[in-house]
Amino acid sequence: MTTPASPAPVPAAQVHDRHPLVPALFVLTAVSGLVDAVSYLGLGHVFTANMTGNVVVIGFALAGTDGFSITGSLTSLAAFLAGSVLAGRLAAGYGADRRAPWLRAALLAETALQAVAAAVAFACAPEGTRGYGAAPSTALIALLALAMGLRNGTVRKLGVPDLTTTVLTLTLTGLAADSSLAGGDNPRLARRLGSVLAMLAGAAPGAALVVRGHLGWALLAGAVLVGTVALGYREGGREGRAA
Repeated sequence: MTTPASPAPVPAAQVHDRHPLVPALFVLTAVSGLVDAVSYLGLGHVFTANMTGNVVVIGFALAGTDGFSITGSLTSLAAFLAGSVLAGRLAAGYGADRRAPWLRAALLAETALQAVAAAVAFACAPEGTRGYGAAPSTALIALLALAMGLRNGTVRKLGVPDLTTTVLTLTLTGLAADSSLAGGDNPRLARRLGSVLAMLAGAAPGAALVVRGHLGWALLAGAVLVGTVALGYREGGREGRAA
């Protein structure tokens, strides 16, 4: 007796707002805000999710601006690129027709990296008002940037419009350029607004935890959120198949 083949995943460009991918990517967007709050506020003004900001930070550091680290930013860039390479290899290994297990594997790897980062943060937690030392900071930056590179490479391969999970520049541009004020019809308005709000929803509590000395708890929260998405994601049923 043969088992019926599973239906092919809906092409990313046709993913409707009710598709399971959309809320999953909203949660990941919130985690990106949290991670960049941790790295920028707690690890020496370095971005680990937003590489546009990181390149600008390197420019600040090259100009001799106080408070910005070339070493930290270059570490972040290198680890991010390594994570993106890993994402490409993982996507090629699974194939686009196995989107759910591929996404789950990528997110479980990201969860593991963030969990290790949280463990490092707890183990090397500074006393009083002192920040993390050079070695723990570099390790945390590398782990988080590797995780975010893996995520970005995966989401790029997914190709769901207006849901990059880390970069909002094009999303905000679309909100304005495609708005009724500009003569447009506001396509994917809810999705675009949701992305902005999700980033804020992660960045604000992340910043609050870091400034209160709870950087490790912020990273642990991020790991739990990504792990929950990884284990809970399914594409079965009507909503998973419908555009």
